[in-house]
Amino acid sequence: MTERPAQRTPNRQLAALIAEAGFSNAGLARRVDQLGLEHGLDLRYDKTSVTRWLRGQQPRGTTPALIAEVFTRRLGRRLTAQDLGLDACAPVYAGLEFAATPEEAVDIIGGLWRKDSGSHAELRKIAFTPAGLVVPSRDWLIGRPDDKVARGEPPLRVPAQGRPAVPRQRGTAERGPGQKVTGGDIAALRSVGDLFRTLDDMYGGGHARQALVRYLEHECEPMLRGTYGEQTGRRLFAAAADLTRLAGWTSYDIAAHGLAQRYFVQALRLAQAAGDRAYGSYTLVTMSRQAVYLGHGREAVQLARVAQQGVGTNAPPVVQALLHASEARGHGVLGEVRACTASLVRAERALETARPGDEVPHWARFFDEAQLADEFGHAHRDLQQFRAAAQHAERSLQLRAPAYARSRLFCRVVLASARLGLGELDQACALAAEAAGAAAEMRSVRAVEYVREFERRLEPYKDAAPVRGYRDKVAALG
Repeated sequence: MTERPAQRTPNRQLAALIAEAGFSNAGLARRVDQLGLEHGLDLRYDKTSVTRWLRGQQPRGTTPALIAEVFTRRLGRRLTAQDLGLDACAPVYAGLEFAATPEEAVDIIGGLWRKDSGSHAELRKIAFTPAGLVVPSRDWLIGRPDDKVARGEPPLRVPAQGRPAVPRQRGTAERGPGQKVTGGDIAALRSVGDLFRTLDDMYGGGHARQALVRYLEHECEPMLRGTYGEQTGRRLFAAAADLTRLAGWTSYDIAAHGLAQRYFVQALRLAQAAGDRAYGSYTLVTMSRQAVYLGHGREAVQLARVAQQGVGTNAPPVVQALLHASEARGHGVLGEVRACTASLVRAERALETARPGDEVPHWARFFDEAQLADEFGHAHRDLQQFRAAAQHAERSLQLRAPAYARSRLFCRVVLASARLGLGELDQACALAAEAAGAAAEMRSVRAVEYVREFERRLEPYKDAAPVRGYRDKVAALG
């Protein structure tokens, strides 16, 4: 990597932070390289590079932000490049930052939308990082509500004498004075969210994910950079948070896990700008579910507990049930039987207290008896309690509406795994064949992975007639 010529002033801020963090020069360089790999960057810094930084050289490109993130993770407090005595760079390298202001949040998520809507295939290869969950969830939990989100007409910018104004690049959202945002605009954002959620549930996240991201870039970002009062602004940020979380959810479904993680973090920050604590807790639950899927049970439990702490005990019973069920799933992955059972009981009791006519947020309405039974089925399967898993999975399939096609597929695989665990090979293979057929009709990596995970469980029985029949059916799917 090339650096700018050395400054004469040693970087004492960086030196002090290196000492506080207990890094050696080589250790810091190694961590920067590792973080770079998470973002698809081959940096190859070494202890000599750090020595140059300490002497006053400024790293180029995105490296200052990467160095700041290394220290943020190590020291547990948010640090910027400037805090390290380094030049700032645009905060689009990662998207794991929990922005200090709503304006900065819009800059970060706008940059992410634009990169994702283009042909940046490497963005979808970024690795998921469990360490990247700590600071955003903590900042959300202890963060204070934003005092102001309203945007008025900014003053006209006059170019400096002799310096022509730089025209806006084509394909980017307008950054200057924009449209006045109306209630109709926000209603449109909500309707678009409902549409893409329906497509995701039926056909998988890969079906229309790119269309959603382009919509965010071309329609939602200009609104966020438009003009609006305080109340309209809060509603706008709430709608933007919902669509951004959905973009993350669809990214997660196609196994773009690092990208999904970044969308979830930014949705969390947008929810804070909206002043919607409950939706922030839902975003954390979404992050917890991704952690469960990737096998990070401890992080999943922590995220669910932060969500519970952040929303308090005044949330509707359905939301309380959702939060406790998510914690249970984390305990299930860890094999913690007592903790998992206790969380499931809390979820069940919370849902039992829900009454018709209760005010339930639109995003929590999916969590009903069918969903709770699904959570029970997954948790009992993970704990290898196969009879209970089968009972709950069957109940979920009886109750679940056909529109939730992917969820029904997952539940059918859970039931197949439970039947296999009970020694019922014929039924297990028949159920799995149905799931494989459904997965072939979707654009969902998770759906395919569910089926493959079941097939790994079949390995000890690979010569049995039901298994051979199952493989023939799957092969015929093409």
